[in-house]
Parts: sequence; structure tokens; C-alpha cells
Amino acid sequence: MTERKKIILSPPAAPDAERDPLAPRRPPVRGAGSAPRKRLTVEEAEQAAKARAEAAQQAAQAPAAAPRDESRWPGERQPAQAPRRDERPSAPRQQRDDRPRQSAPQRVDDRRPDPRQGPRDQPPRRQDPRQDPRGPAPRGARPDPRGQAAPRGPRQDSRQDTPHPSQQDFRKDGRRAQGPRPVQAPAPTEGSVEHDGRIRLSKLMSERGLSSRREADEWIEHGWVLVDGEVVSELGSRVYPHQDVTIDAAAKTQQAQRVTILINKPIGYVSGQAEDGYEPAFVLIRPENHWKEGERNKMLLTRGHLKHLAPAGRLDIDSTGLLVLTQDGRIARELIGEDSNIEKEYLVRVELPDQPEEKNISGLFPGELMDKLRHGLMLDGIALKPAKVSWQNEQQLRFVLREGRKRQIRRMCEQVGLKVVGLKRVRMGRIVLGNLPLGQWRFLQPDERF
Repeated sequence: MTERKKIILSPPAAPDAERDPLAPRRPPVRGAGSAPRKRLTVEEAEQAAKARAEAAQQAAQAPAAAPRDESRWPGERQPAQAPRRDERPSAPRQQRDDRPRQSAPQRVDDRRPDPRQGPRDQPPRRQDPRQDPRGPAPRGARPDPRGQAAPRGPRQDSRQDTPHPSQQDFRKDGRRAQGPRPVQAPAPTEGSVEHDGRIRLSKLMSERGLSSRREADEWIEHGWVLVDGEVVSELGSRVYPHQDVTIDAAAKTQQAQRVTILINKPIGYVSGQAEDGYEPAFVLIRPENHWKEGERNKMLLTRGHLKHLAPAGRLDIDSTGLLVLTQDGRIARELIGEDSNIEKEYLVRVELPDQPEEKNISGLFPGELMDKLRHGLMLDGIALKPAKVSWQNEQQLRFVLREGRKRQIRRMCEQVGLKVVGLKRVRMGRIVLGNLPLGQWRFLQPDERF
């Protein structure tokens, strides 16, 4: 095996400070970090030295104005520089317009609008009918949304059913609305709908006192209402006011089973739902509070009697006396309906705000203010109905009203300089409180009427 000798052909490389800037740089050997460098033969080393000498001579003869690009390899070709924008020769306008367009035409259907910009205001560009392979559109044809004229008649292309994006509806936030725009029927002109004078059957039954509207709807659903002998079972049915309305016996039986309860409400209970930590008077209806001495028809309290009980004529938390809770809509309408004329009688204890120790208030109260209590006052801008007001004793007034405004008696007395310190309701229509003890209740008897 012959031994190869290492031949050093050039001196070691000088530091960067002593290296000639014009000397060509030797390209790095690929894989120098891990694999050994390739050893050259004598002939290859001489050829490499000659090439470096020639390159150094050419670099020395090059003009100084053209700096050498040291980032490129020796013998590498300089890339051609693109001319500047302002140095490009501008073509004539006519030459640019006559050049054929190479880009394919864009379909109008593919151009989707930006939802943030809303619908386009510009109509789509119409194509030249001479370039259309189908030929020119016939006379009287409607313009196609895609820019082509489509003849009248049945549509052959299913894509015509989809309108152009610019013709679709957009919501206020810029998004496209889902589905087509609903077709609105034209508003009826005056006189096109004639009023025949019919009213809802439930309203007619309520006006005649047969039932409440809620009861009427229940009876109509069960088929217990007959109009001129024919059963009406559809809600919302309309009839003429002169038609005959009869009620089936089953409905009357169900109505007779509904109860009305009279309570002597104490102070501190509310009439309806519980509020501000106060209990409703409904909680007083218990077997131990049942006052049976005032009942001729003995009845036992059941769970069904406690369902759908509603107050008919409220009493505020600071008032006491007769409170009516009923399941019968007819009684509720009779007591608190808009056209109710049932009298409500109250005993009201008053005092003078500036003389709280005065006992003879009736002797000091002027007669003209008493006349104003009877008629002439207003609440919330609405005149009150005439009332019956008289002195029951020196410190107590008797009020008889035919309406029930919120805290009406207290606000009436404040307007004439009186302060209410006690209020008790003793009568509603023909039903009196009587001897019913405070905090107890009884059933309204079948022969009792308000």
C-alpha cells in the first residue's frame, strides 16, 4: 500500500485584517463540519491556482466605479434589473384597448357581495346580445338578472329562480336574510270588509250575565253552549246579539258547584298575592276558622273549594271588614266589572291632623267640605262618581260608594283635611258583614244575592 503525501501549495490563510479585499473568496466545502475535506491532486491544485490568479487579474483591471458584488460567486452572471415604473415606455391608449383580454369573464352569480357593505347599488353589467350564442333577445322580453334577456314563458333554467345577490334582502346588520321575502297581501280598502254586527259569543254571554268570559270559553270547548238550538264548540265564534243562547244542564251543574267565601279580614293581611312579607287573606280559609253559625246549608271545605279563588273588591292592608273570594266569574263581574253599580258601605274613623285630641270632629267640620266629599273631587285627573257621605258619630263617617279606586276613601279625606285612622267595610250590595267574627269565614248561601 502506497503512502500518499500531503502537499501544501499555498501559505495559510491570513487573518481578515490582512486579506486582500479584491481576492476571490473560496466557496465553503459542503459537509465541512462533519466529513473531511477532499484532497486534491497536483494537477487539480495547479489548475485552481491558475484560476485564482486570472480572477485576481481581471478584478484589478475592472473600473473602480463599478463596485464588486462580493455576495456572488466568481463567474456568476448578474441578473437583469427590471426597469423602473417611471422608465417603462408607455404604450398608446388605442393599442392597449385593442388588445384581446386573456382573462375569462366572471359570472355575475359568482360575485358574492361583502356582507359588511350591504347590497350593491349598481346593476349587473349586461352582455352584448351579439356575443350571445343564443342570439338576440326577442322583443318584449324581460331583462334577465344575470344581464341577459330571457324570453317570457316557462323557465327552463333552474338557476333563474335564484335572484341576483344585489336583489336579495339584507338585514340591518348587513347579513343576508334567510329565505325569500314574504309576499304581503294588499291592505283591504275602505268598504271592502263590511261589518255585519256580530260579536263574540263569550262576550255576549258575559253581557247577559250567563257566565264570565273564562267560563264561556270553557263551556264552548265542552260543547255546552247552544245558539238557536245548535251546538257551538269553536272558540272565537261570532253571533248576532238577537240570537238565542242557551246553556246545557251540565254547565249549570258545574257552575253551581263553584263557591264564594266571605271573610272578615283583619289588619295586616293583603287581599291578593303575598307582598312585602305580608300574608294573603287566603291563608285564613282553614277548617278551624269556619264560622258555621251563619250558614243554613251546611257544607264541608274541600280542596276543590280552594282552587281559582280570586278577590272581588280589594281591601288594603290597613283596612278590615268584608272581603269576597269567589270562583264564580258572574259574581266577580257583578262586583268589580266596568259597569258594576253594586254599593259598597264603609265605616271610617277620622281625626284632624292639627288637633289629634279633638273628639267632636263632626261639629268642627265645615258643611261645604262635606258637600265636596259627596261630589266634586277628582283622583288622578278623573272626576269621582257621586257618593253618599254622612256622620255616623262625632268621629266616624259613613261612606257608600259605587266604584273602587285605589285607596279612594283615604285620598278623598286627605283632600278635605281629614286623616283616616280606621276603615271597615260592612256591606257589599245586599250581603252584610253581620256577626261574622274577625279572622273567620263562611260560605255564601245559595239563596243569597249581591
